Order: sequence, then C-alpha cells, then structure tokens
Amino acid sequence: MKRLLIGISAAASLFATNALAADLPAKAPVYTKAPVYVEPPVDWTGFYVGGNIGYSWGRSNDTSTVTNGLGTVVFTATDHANLDGVVGGGQFGYNWQMQNWVFGLEADIQGTGEKGTHSYLCPIGTCVPLPVGIAAVFGTVVSESLSQKIDWFGTARGRIGVLAAPKVLLYATGGLAYGEVDTNATIGAVGGVPTVFPSASNINVGWTVGAGVEGVIAGNWTARLEYLYVDLGKVSGAFATTIGTTALTSFYSSRITDNIVRVGVNYKFGGPVVAKY
Repeated sequence: MKRLLIGISAAASLFATNALAADLPAKAPVYTKAPVYVEPPVDWTGFYVGGNIGYSWGRSNDTSTVTNGLGTVVFTATDHANLDGVVGGGQFGYNWQMQNWVFGLEADIQGTGEKGTHSYLCPIGTCVPLPVGIAAVFGTVVSESLSQKIDWFGTARGRIGVLAAPKVLLYATGGLAYGEVDTNATIGAVGGVPTVFPSASNINVGWTVGAGVEGVIAGNWTARLEYLYVDLGKVSGAFATTIGTTALTSFYSSRITDNIVRVGVNYKFGGPVVAKY
C-alpha cells in the first residue's frame, strides 16, 4: 500500500510540473544584428593634378582701318569671326576643406584648335584712287582676309565651393587668363595676285570666370564638368603692301573672347578623397 501511494504521488508531481511548463511563455530566440556600414568621411584637402578636354566657342570682334601712303584713313570695317575648336590640356591645384566649404587655387594650360576668318572689300576708288578718264570704270577693288587662331591659353584662378553632398562639390572660379593669338592677312586687288603675310603673334593677359561641378568617382580620383568665360583683351597689328602705285597699310584691332565647356579628371595626393579612419 505504501509503495502504491509513493507511485501515485510521483506521477502526480511529474504531471503538475509538465502542466506548469506548458503554461509558461516560450523564450524568444536570440538574433545577432548585422554590422551597420558607416561610410568613411570625405576629405577634399590636398594637392591634385589632372587633365581635361572640351570645346570652345571663341569670337574675334575686329575693327580694321586702311590708310594710304600719307597716313590718311581711307577705309574702316567692323566685323567678327568665330574662333571655334577643340581645347585640351592639364591642371593642378590645392584645396582646403572647412566643414561644407572648399576653397582652392588652380592653374591650367590649354592647347586649342580655335580659328576663324573674316573678310572685307574696299570699294572702287576708296583704297586705290580712280584712274583718269574713261579707265575710271575699271577702278580697283581691294580685298582683305584676316585669319586668327588661339594657339594656347592658360589661367590662374581661385575656387570657392560648397558640398552639395560629401562627394559632390559645386564651385565658382575666377582669376587671371593669358594666351597667344596668331593673326595673318591676305591683301590684294580683286582679280590680281594678293600678298600673303606671315602670322603675327600676340601674347595677351586678361581675365576669366566660370563654374563647375566635381565629384568623387573612386578613391583618389574625381571627375568634373566646367564652364569658363575667357577675355584675352585686344590684339592689334598692321600689314603694309603696295597695290599698283598706291601704298596701303591695314591696321587691325581685335577683341578675343572665349566660351569653354570641358570635362576633366583629377588625382588627389596625400591620401584618398574618401579618407580612411
């Protein structure tokens, strides 16, 4: 009897324990959180060097004046020529980053294929006096063709920009511009053999302003799109010739301006633009 009571008691205790365990809430599984990637900060400060290529829409606004052997002005023409062509070169500079602002200095040198021509006609009896008598109807018309080319130009500019995003810089730029403009002329009587003059070179100093956007593309490399307006001031010179017995000198004064759109890449020294911390 005693053994029976002990068995019943043990069975009852086991049943109560299982029932109580069934009533307890199940323990939630433990999950391990995946690590959150934090992008390293961007550092624009440092030296850089790069290259660029683009296209330019230049313009020469010219006033040409013809004088005779006595120095008297006999003809004046105002015209323009488009000096369009491919531009390409290199740049280098230094940036300082202050929070979301980036300040910099940059210099570049460009070779160009920009060139253009304009022509004018000096009417009968204007540049060359009319012959006497009936031969006056066969007076001379003088033609001049003025060709100009921007051989190269360079700039030295300041830059100021704001970070639209850590890897994207919007900036304005401006400063000094300088360059070489070649001018040559062909002058002669219409229907005759003209005189072809060798090129005269002028190196001028002017100014430039512009704007651009630059972004980090990988590691130390950035890419940019930039617009520059360049004013090289006026270039001037003279070409002297003789048509028949009349001595003529043609003076030109041309203001040279440029509108440039170019793309470029830069490599930053002293650690990547995206800093490693």
